[in-house]
Amino acid sequence: MKRRLLDYLACPPCHRAFELHVEREEAGEIVEGSLTCPACAASFPIIRGIPRFLPAELSAEKQATAAAFGYEWTHYSELNEQYRAEFLDWVHPLQPEAFHDRVVLDAGCGKGRHAWLCAEFGAREVVGIDLSDAVEAAYQNTRQLPNVHILQADIYHLPMLAPCDLFYSIGVLHHLPDPKQGFLSLVRHLRPGGRAVIWVYGKEGNWWIEKIVNPVRIHFTSRAPRAVTRGLSFLLSLPLYLALKLLYRPARNRPRLKRLLFYSDYLCAISGYSFAENFWNVFDHLVAPTAFYHSRAEIEDWFSSAGLSEVLITQRTNNSWRGTGVKKTDPLTH
Repeated sequence: MKRRLLDYLACPPCHRAFELHVEREEAGEIVEGSLTCPACAASFPIIRGIPRFLPAELSAEKQATAAAFGYEWTHYSELNEQYRAEFLDWVHPLQPEAFHDRVVLDAGCGKGRHAWLCAEFGAREVVGIDLSDAVEAAYQNTRQLPNVHILQADIYHLPMLAPCDLFYSIGVLHHLPDPKQGFLSLVRHLRPGGRAVIWVYGKEGNWWIEKIVNPVRIHFTSRAPRAVTRGLSFLLSLPLYLALKLLYRPARNRPRLKRLLFYSDYLCAISGYSFAENFWNVFDHLVAPTAFYHSRAEIEDWFSSAGLSEVLITQRTNNSWRGTGVKKTDPLTH
């Protein structure tokens, strides 16, 4: 943890600034210590450089989801340049300059790939939060970046004091027990004029996943031992990888062929990925205990309920939704 992170933190129960207690510091990073609230005496540890704001009690659903994604991102923690184009597609129409000199909240940072990119885009500060053990990978991937901070925290109970200029949540809200409330919680931490950006699974275009894959995920793969789910993911990834390279990659530049192929917009989009990337994508879809698929009308309702303006909701690869909007007033005052 870097000392200037204190400017952005507050005690979740009483919203007061913390007092910092340092036990071990290395090269400007507080590796071990604690954050204590002078008002309510609540104390939160700093362990291996990461402030930990885990709630005293977590529902079984949240625990299972955190365990699933913590396993994924601590086993596949590598970063690569391919993530740049992918991230900009997810946050479309934002461009790198939208992050320049902004205080950015990465809501569900996983292994830190997007926080890493925002630092490259010139963000003033990037605060990445995740409930899972993925924070271990995110911290190692971004520790050397002076403007990136990683916290272990719950989206519903963020330990934030200063409002952010921009938040994004990519592929996270649809795994929460109540996605809309997760979104509204994040909007509360935007300053007036700040921008919200999300990407979630779409109901439109995913009928076969909801009808065929979801029952298998819910009743078997999300509950099975990780080794079993990994083995099944590997077996599914082999024919998928062959199809991606032999059919879908050539189809990207051949519209007639693309129209003939199943689920072609999405599969053409991932046809350039490595086998490892596609394997973990398959694992990702099979391991999550909770996953919702949202209609456009639902996303519109989220942005309307939050009181956001300049709302733009667009479909990505015909199977998911991107949304962005600007906070003009505090939705809690409505």
